[in-house]
Amino acid sequence: MPSRLPEPGPDERALSDHLVRLLREQIAAHGPMPFAQYMERCLYAPGLGYYSAGKAKFGAAGDFVTAPELGDLFARCVANAVQPALALLGGAADFLELGGGSGAFAEAALKALAQAGTLPRRYLILEPSADLRERQRERLAAALPADVAARVAWLDRPPEETWRGVLFANEVIDALPTTRFGMRGGEVYEEHVALDGEGRLMRTDRPADALVAGAVRHVECDLGAPFADGYRSEILPQLPYWLQAVAGSLEAGLMLFVDYGYVRREYYLPERRDGTLMAHYRHHAHADPFFLPGLNDLTASVDFTALAEAGNSAGFGVAAYLPQAQFLIASGLQQAFEEAYAAAADEPARYRLAQEVKRLTLPDRMGERFQAMLFARGMEMLPLPAELLAADQGGRL
Repeated sequence: MPSRLPEPGPDERALSDHLVRLLREQIAAHGPMPFAQYMERCLYAPGLGYYSAGKAKFGAAGDFVTAPELGDLFARCVANAVQPALALLGGAADFLELGGGSGAFAEAALKALAQAGTLPRRYLILEPSADLRERQRERLAAALPADVAARVAWLDRPPEETWRGVLFANEVIDALPTTRFGMRGGEVYEEHVALDGEGRLMRTDRPADALVAGAVRHVECDLGAPFADGYRSEILPQLPYWLQAVAGSLEAGLMLFVDYGYVRREYYLPERRDGTLMAHYRHHAHADPFFLPGLNDLTASVDFTALAEAGNSAGFGVAAYLPQAQFLIASGLQQAFEEAYAAAADEPARYRLAQEVKRLTLPDRMGERFQAMLFARGMEMLPLPAELLAADQGGRL
């Protein structure tokens, strides 16, 4: 890798080396590994994967900054957007967050919902990482009143019994293990991870199975043209099954997904011929998924058209789709900023608030790169702010 990337400490390198040994053993024993499986191991291998080891992930000490880490404004806007639905659903409504990160979103959202008088019956966090779960638990216990903190519970798996409320996921789908495909001679190939003659990890292509090939052909049909030979990108053939698994028991309520990505015709532009896969390491973005496995966050942009299709398949309707900046503005960003600005202790705090708004909304930061998609099911009316519904760009899907 280029020398601009920081060197890991000895403990971190030992973790990565351990993971690489396990990957080599598995490939040697079973043959080339689908890239999606490799990505899953790099992110979630027990004790060794990026999200399951103890290394800091979020904020200045980690590898990237998410919207909730910038301050409270993002979570307050989300709370503004969904609290009418919680109020309509009544005292039995729950809030389910997929992947709680550092706990920053849960802290700010619960405070905002408490202030609005629409606290959910339970605030559930589906968190696969034991390390992150413990960090969230400590943070929320210290930051929230005891009666509010008592509403928080952690889940090992999606709810099996039917429930009502709001499901929220910020930067979750980009971290789903993605399938990499390539085109050769008009045929679909799936990218695998193999070993070269010296035991190093390398990419190789194998003919795609029916699931992957069918997903790629569906995209081609939707786009109205075949992919050119040599074209390479990502696809999530498992997305409908994943969404059904995490949200199938939500009988009435809203789902809100915020992530970086594109509508399909922009995702698969001819010039984006090597896909969107990226690695994030100590606030550096690079394109080598084999650099220090286990120490990098591996991500791919979201095809929001595919997300809409998956939601429809699971029985949900798309209620709104729009860039993050417009979502936040329509969800009360101006008022949230003014209230926080008036309460700020000093000029540096006010400056940080202004910078937070810029990062959340400017087109060259998160404002256009990130998108918000809302789904609804089982509700007689659509309890969303009128400004949000007016800003909907669902026709672009």
